[in-house]
Amino acid sequence: MQKSNKAKRILWIPLLGSMLMLAACGSQQPQAASAEEQPEIGVVLSDVGLGDQSYSDAAFRGLMKARDEDGVLFDYREIGEAGTYDDAFKQLVEKDNDLIIGLGYMVKESLEASAKANPDKQYLIVDDTSELPNVASITFKAEEGSYLAGALAALTTKSGHVGFLGGVESDLLKKFYVGYEQGVKAVNPSATIKTVYAGDFGNSKLGSSSAASMIQDDGVDVIYTVAGLTGVGALQEAQSRGKYAIGVDTDQFFIAEKAVISSMIKNVDNSIFSAVKTFNENKGKFPVKDMVFGLKEQGVGLAPIRAVNLTAEQQQKMDELTEGLVSGKITVKLP
Repeated sequence: MQKSNKAKRILWIPLLGSMLMLAACGSQQPQAASAEEQPEIGVVLSDVGLGDQSYSDAAFRGLMKARDEDGVLFDYREIGEAGTYDDAFKQLVEKDNDLIIGLGYMVKESLEASAKANPDKQYLIVDDTSELPNVASITFKAEEGSYLAGALAALTTKSGHVGFLGGVESDLLKKFYVGYEQGVKAVNPSATIKTVYAGDFGNSKLGSSSAASMIQDDGVDVIYTVAGLTGVGALQEAQSRGKYAIGVDTDQFFIAEKAVISSMIKNVDNSIFSAVKTFNENKGKFPVKDMVFGLKEQGVGLAPIRAVNLTAEQQQKMDELTEGLVSGKITVKLP
């Protein structure tokens, strides 16, 4: 159940070809136990918010799972409604949540300011880390999943030219890029990679125009999109031009079914669910301050391969690379 200081609008988010309605649950109580016995979680969503068909939606699913299975109460803030990140964290502190979660490296400054001002509160940041004692973290070995995305792109391309479309250039997105680059080169050392940072995670039209330029001007026929809603526009543009693409964070096949050959999944939902469960079972504490999820921990991976058919030899190559990353025989060199 979501606790709220005002009514939340109804949002429709497509999930794997179906529609999931996200709405406030009013006065409903979880069946597991009474509201007074349940931990209360507050979350500040990424800047695009719900409906991004990627990052925020995945985190929201994890919290809904915690609500449905464990009776956790949760509240959330979208920047459009809350004002600034500072305002959002202030509101969640005032609601006296037991755990306050911030999504993405962009919330770090505001989250840490709130954590310093409220040392008795426990915080959790996703996709970044903090030295503060009351801030735990969830990070992902995005480079490992991106390595597999690069290998798949190299196996799929006919032109030998593949693309990488990022949202905003940052240390986090560099992990995606270097993994992708090394995966491409592991399969096809002569392949070229066109790299574009759109400068925005929330502009589908910009994603569409960026993809169009990569396809027209650079001969790219497979694009890896790490750009949130901006990437959605790129996926759709690739489909309209008969090219291929690889999604990110969640299985984005439904967005462009003729183009999306796979998606590099970051299991944000499962990771947040697991972290919240650990927090509850340990009476409001995290036994491990910095939690890291890679291929081995099933924190990242590839969605089912669709739209193209790999040969038996190509599939064997993908399996070998996956096993190498899990075992440690293959490591992605980070900048």
